[in-house]
Amino acid sequence: MEFFDFLNTAVTPYHTVDALKSFFKANSFAEIELGANLEPAKAYFVCREASVIAFRTPKKWSGTSKFRIALAHTDFPTLKISPNPDGVNAGVCTLHTEVYGSPLFTSWLDRDLGYAGALAYVDADDSTLKTKLFRGEKLFRIPQLAVHLNRGVNQDGLKVNPQIDFNALWAGASESNVSENRKNLFVKALEKELPAGARLIDFDVQLFDAQPANRGGFNDEWIYSGRLDNLSSCHAIAEAIVSAKSAENDCFVACFFNNEEVGSNTREGAASNFLKSVLDSIASLQNDNARDVILEGQSPDRIHETFTSKGHARPLTSYLAESLALSIDMAHAEHPNHTEKHEPNHAPLLGKGIVLKTNAQKRYASDLMSSAQLRLLCEQAGIPLQVFIMRNDMPCGSTVGPTVSANLGIPTVDIGEPMLSMHSIREMMAASDHADMIKLVEALYC
Repeated sequence: MEFFDFLNTAVTPYHTVDALKSFFKANSFAEIELGANLEPAKAYFVCREASVIAFRTPKKWSGTSKFRIALAHTDFPTLKISPNPDGVNAGVCTLHTEVYGSPLFTSWLDRDLGYAGALAYVDADDSTLKTKLFRGEKLFRIPQLAVHLNRGVNQDGLKVNPQIDFNALWAGASESNVSENRKNLFVKALEKELPAGARLIDFDVQLFDAQPANRGGFNDEWIYSGRLDNLSSCHAIAEAIVSAKSAENDCFVACFFNNEEVGSNTREGAASNFLKSVLDSIASLQNDNARDVILEGQSPDRIHETFTSKGHARPLTSYLAESLALSIDMAHAEHPNHTEKHEPNHAPLLGKGIVLKTNAQKRYASDLMSSAQLRLLCEQAGIPLQVFIMRNDMPCGSTVGPTVSANLGIPTVDIGEPMLSMHSIREMMAASDHADMIKLVEALYC
């Protein structure tokens, strides 16, 4: 999957999952529902809204099987169009937006903004709810106040009030659209994306940076794009699991969760039962297969005793305790203009390799043994490794790692590619670091 194509296509979590699904299907992964029959040495994926989990079953089910898991998230900070967004002011039709996650506010001003998302609708002759992904063809904008009207902005800094300053300009007002029905203007625009006669019931639409991904730097060593956090991790994991081959005993799992930017506590987030349900299904089938092999020809009254004595009747927690998860999210590279913002001995550099993220307050899942396993993995694969900790006088962010590790009891290590402008509408990373991340996840899956 070409990286820039993925970055330019995955403009919402729905589009991220849609792109991943297409990639998996093109590489012989079968889409299934939870509880479907699984076979050895096969590749599958299962979806839940804007999250997807892909996995490769081992060649042989075994009581010694382990899970090798890579975690990422499909969402990113953005501005969502509110349910009743329409407004008219100063001869302009505006859309009220709601802040999702923690975007860098000023970066959203004076940008060419696209709009995309998912629509829920019913056909004219059918009341069954259907959904459709769409990406609008027009460009919107949120202009900031001119310097002549905000004289102190360059000295005092721009202060953004998201309630006032994030209304997006999307159309000029006219007598026909400034009417008593003007509250339905955006809905009417969205209905044009639907089949003829269909009626829009609800929508989940967000704005995004419409500028395509590009190379930067004098030697083209950098990548500039929106949504690098965390589409870069999604791309690396997808590339690695597609290129992998089924292992003898271990199961390879790739998880792409929505809603990390708002805490993961949703039915499709990392705190949900989605991953556990998938792993439960895999583990139970491992046990079933092992039972069939071990107990062939034995009398029914010997089944439980024999199966248990062979060590195959294991709960999921037993498998997970001996497994490993890589929680892959972007990391803060040292900023050349603000080196004082970084802990001097733990300041990762662009283009110098993967970042191990640790935190004494456990905002990252990395611990002694999971970090040691990562170090060995990087050493064996010849991948450079850097270490990041946050300054003691600054708060630390988090990832899906602590949530998954705490819920499942799986050893987890937090890692990432170093980047600048994190949570800006337009971010920056080094191309060589992305190549290293793909190589690392491939090493996990071999």
